Amino acid sequence: TVGAVAEGLEHVYDAPGQVEFDLAGETFRLTAFNGKRPGTLMVLLTDATSGVTTYAANRSLQIDAPDETGRVTLDFNRATNLPCAYTDLATCPLPPTENRLPVAIEAGEKIPLERGGRP
Repeated sequence: TVGAVAEGLEHVYDAPGQVEFDLAGETFRLTAFNGKRPGTLMVLLTDATSGVTTYAANRSLQIDAPDETGRVTLDFNRATNLPCAYTDLATCPLPPTENRLPVAIEAGEKIPLERGGRP
């Protein structure tokens, strides 16, 4: 269960596990939720760019199903904004605490122009 950008709401997801990756000599773990297609995963995240160059509340990363050894590829270039990045009427989920990264992930979608982003 995670919070939402709309106060008082919660979103409930199945979380089959965590994905682990190394960046700048440090290991990070992200809680992964079930993705759109069977076997795929999705993570909600924020990072040190959130509210600076990327949308403050969240971004989403879709991940292909793990291979036979359990490995996945995290392509942060594909981190996308959820609908709440574009409208105050959306009730998007917030990332769980462990998915709030203290490092900058400069890849992926930025703050939309409608929300003060820069081209």
